This record gives sequence, structure tokens and C-alpha cells, in this order.
Amino acid sequence: MIQAGERQELIIVKETGFGIYLAEHKESSEKVLLPKKEVGEGMKPGTKVEVFVYLDSSDRLIATRREPMVTIGRTAVLKVKDVTKIGAFLDWGLEKDLLLPFREQTGKVYPGDECLVALYLDKSSRLCATMRVYPYLKKNSPYQVNDQVHGRVYELSSNFGAFVAVDDQYSALIPKRESGVQGIRVGDRVQARVSGVKEDGKLDLSIREKAYLQIDEDAENVLGIIEEFDGVLPFDDKARPETIQREFGLSKNAFKRAVGRLLKEGRIAIADGKIRKVD
Repeated sequence: MIQAGERQELIIVKETGFGIYLAEHKESSEKVLLPKKEVGEGMKPGTKVEVFVYLDSSDRLIATRREPMVTIGRTAVLKVKDVTKIGAFLDWGLEKDLLLPFREQTGKVYPGDECLVALYLDKSSRLCATMRVYPYLKKNSPYQVNDQVHGRVYELSSNFGAFVAVDDQYSALIPKRESGVQGIRVGDRVQARVSGVKEDGKLDLSIREKAYLQIDEDAENVLGIIEEFDGVLPFDDKARPETIQREFGLSKNAFKRAVGRLLKEGRIAIADGKIRKVD
């Protein structure tokens, strides 16, 4: 069976004035057209040709010798060419642009954007793109705990956190508990540290450094925000975690470490449930 969305080797079974017809074997009743403009010298009945099969503007199977940027079940980073009432259209290296339906978008996209997508067949056997790439990502990354990695955020979850494709191909997550995850958006490129490797190979990431490396930066940020409160913070390090997260974007432990550093350096003082900057 000729399968749309994949490269396959077919045999030439018929020549016409507008191209050649290809099939899996000479007796096959299922044929697909390779347009005349793509027919090369020496292509005669009986010759085998490697082609990619997709659907033309009339939803008919058609073959091409051009190399698409993505094939069925795989992922690729594609550029948005246009956005219409039915979805976005992506450049994937073929004459007919690839549809990314609105329902398959995990975040709003605009012309010129680049987005990580997978290629799939919809219920009508049409090739479409999806930004919901979780099932298509690899779990055999070469990375270990404390390695620095780069990735692309492809989906956000209020329950789990930010889903990331490391190197645009490996499955990873910035957990919801991580400080700073609230400011991340779909499409963001992030640099992160591997904080864990699960049994199935998926990665947990942290966008913060290890505590002893991050503490100096956190301390300076905390001091800057205290200054925005005119030098007197109306709560101390015993404040509720939700309050600390809202004001500083830090976990309570990270906040306490930063405050401890500033206290040790004599830059702040704590009294009456408040933190004051020391001039």
C-alpha cells in the first residue's frame, strides 16, 4: 500500500504526457503520479524511483522527488508562512504548505515564527502538523545529572510544568515546583541544568543553577526588590511560600538562603516581622 507521509521506493509502470505513474509493483492497481517537471532522464517503465508521497491541493496522492523537512511520526522545526481561519501553514520544503490546525497548537503562532511539530495523518487521511509532540520525542538522551542543555518549550501544563524538547528531540520537563517556570511561554528557548533522569529516560530540568552557584544572584535580586519597597519589606523569611513566589519568583528555601547571605554580609536586618535594608 502506498503510504502518504513517507519516503518509499516505487516502480514506474506508465508514462503519460503529464508525468509518470508509480506503483509498488507492476501488477498493482494503486498508482501515484510523479509530475512531468520532476521526471529525470532515463526514467522508463520498470525503473525504480525513491519518492515522498503526500496529498496535493485536491487531496489526491502525488509523488515528489524533493526532500520534505519532516516525515510521518517524526519531528522538525518549521517556519510559519501564514495564519488563516483554519490554522497556520508551515513551510516544509514542498509546493503545498503543511497545515497546523488550531486544535493542534499549544500556543499562538504568527507568520515568521518557528515551531517544533510532528507530522501525522488526521481522520481524513490528510497530512497535518501538531505541536503536541510529547509522544514523538526520544527518551534516550546522552545527558546526565548536572549537564547543561538547550531546549525548546512546546507545551505548558498547570499540573506538571513546562514540557521541553532538549535539542528539539529529547523529552524533558521543567517541573511546576521550579522557580521561574511561571514566566516561560510556548516557543521559548531555554538553557537549563539536568536535575534528574527518570527510569524511562525522560529528563527533569532546572532553569536555576545549583543552590551554591545561584545564591549570589538570588541575593542581589532580593535586595533589589527590597529597595523597590523603599528599603523595608513588609514580611520576613517566615512568609508564606505563595507570597515569596509572587514577589520574588523564588521557592521559600531559595529565598531563605538569599536572605541568609544578605544577613551575613550585613546588608539587611530582620526585626518586627520585616526585612530592612541596612545603609
